Amino acid sequence: MGEKAAFALAGHNPDVLTCIANLSNDEVFTPPEFADEMLDTLAEAWAADHGGASIWANPEVTFLDPCTKSGVFLRQITKRLVDGLVEQIPDLQQRVDHVLTKQVFGIGITQLTALLARRSVYCSKNATGPHSIAHGFDREWGNIWFERTEHDWVQRKTERRAHPLTGDDQRIELEGTGRCRFCGASEAAYARGDVRETHAYDFIHSDDIEVQLAEHFGADMQFDVIIGNPPYQLSKDDAGQNVGAIYDRFVEQAVELEPKFLIMVIPARWMAGGKETGNLGRFRDWMLNSRQLQVLVDYPVSKEVFTGVDVKGGICYFLWNSSHHGGVQVKSVRDHEASPSMMRQLNEFDVYIREPRAVQILRKVASHGESSFKGKVSSRDPFGPVLGSKFTDYRRTPAAGDVQLYFNLDGKRDRAWADRAAATKNQQLIDAWKLLVPEAASDGGQKVPDIVLGKPIVAAPPSLATLTYLTIGPFQSVDETRNARSYYCTKFFRFLVSLRKITQHAPQSVYTFVPTQDFSRPWTDADLYAKYSLTDDEIAFIESMIRPMEVEND
Repeated sequence: MGEKAAFALAGHNPDVLTCIANLSNDEVFTPPEFADEMLDTLAEAWAADHGGASIWANPEVTFLDPCTKSGVFLRQITKRLVDGLVEQIPDLQQRVDHVLTKQVFGIGITQLTALLARRSVYCSKNATGPHSIAHGFDREWGNIWFERTEHDWVQRKTERRAHPLTGDDQRIELEGTGRCRFCGASEAAYARGDVRETHAYDFIHSDDIEVQLAEHFGADMQFDVIIGNPPYQLSKDDAGQNVGAIYDRFVEQAVELEPKFLIMVIPARWMAGGKETGNLGRFRDWMLNSRQLQVLVDYPVSKEVFTGVDVKGGICYFLWNSSHHGGVQVKSVRDHEASPSMMRQLNEFDVYIREPRAVQILRKVASHGESSFKGKVSSRDPFGPVLGSKFTDYRRTPAAGDVQLYFNLDGKRDRAWADRAAATKNQQLIDAWKLLVPEAASDGGQKVPDIVLGKPIVAAPPSLATLTYLTIGPFQSVDETRNARSYYCTKFFRFLVSLRKITQHAPQSVYTFVPTQDFSRPWTDADLYAKYSLTDDEIAFIESMIRPMEVEND
């Protein structure tokens, strides 16, 4: 009885790992029940590939969490293995020692989380301490490794200076101006001295991850299962802006290790968000086209998994199986209700379409072969960087040659006057009829039905706008502009936008699926449903997903 009491990994009520606060929206603790759901998915896939055998009854399978925070995955895996190996290793202490020293491994993302993970798994921050349930280690950190890792700064700006003694010209690298070649972190923000955490995550700061893991754990390691919830992004760069995603780098590095199974929970922004080029674009292409992706479980609303954490675009977890070659078993969970699981090919379109009912609608629209409405939509700063969101060089009373300026002030739409010379590009749009539409609106499907886009403004020439707005046009007349507005306000239009708009931002790319229409006439949803031969069920689906938008008077 004493041995069993000493091994009560989760014997507290409540479980401490359900009570701790998240580090941030970028480093989120995984709830134990969600970790168990992922482990159940893993166990089902393992059994299907191994004649029904239980992964938890196999004393040879090795597990790695390369980004452990609370230690929840390692703890839940340990519990299952200790229960599953009773027949092979009857003695409890021997069984515990075998699991913890031979099967379960982790890499902490910070000093704090490494200590927390060891406490969760070994019941002691010191794996060799008197309170540790493991008796087989000769090192304090056991198999949960952490050491401070430094960024590798490259691409520093240089400056020509005279040598103080010889006067010769020399190029000097300017400290604080570089970026990490592994994760893209800003040197100005993350060169933090010797005390603060660097957030240079060990697993993705390596040119040869196999050699690095061998150095950590003392042997050449081949992990059968890699599992985790990686950091999502580095919070801020030196300009105070969020930097690119980094969770994709954990996935790519894990695949390099050639595990049998990889299962991770990540933000769902890869499905349609982010830049079309760059790391996230490449990662999306990989996910959509990977024949080894076996299971994808989608949570459009992140708070249904991570209480109190709003990850824009939702979260998902996936199971990658090195021996799988085929379609992906997909399901979606909203309002804690799971949709029926179905087999899908993810690469029919260049982004992932979350809702299968939308796929058939999109096929019907695409069959008409019409040009994309995206061609009428401007880039993020339609009139150039001078007219940024903090532009203040406007006048309430126009001076000679001024043009109307549309902008936001204290969160509200406003108009004033500005010199047309403030526009450094697209000057031809100044003297054209156009629509102005907000670049950001709604939360990307977090609530259903959704408005999707902000209300459009009919802008008469001559006029400008700050980067709060994108422009749609040019149009030849006020009537043509109003007809385009009627189309924009339909549920049909905004539904097609919603298939690519996974966060609050609505850049040019989210209009890709929208077909261009004849704007010599106005448009209604009834017109569009008839044109594209939508069924009653398809119409009802669109109507249930999109909120009405009233066309306002000019």
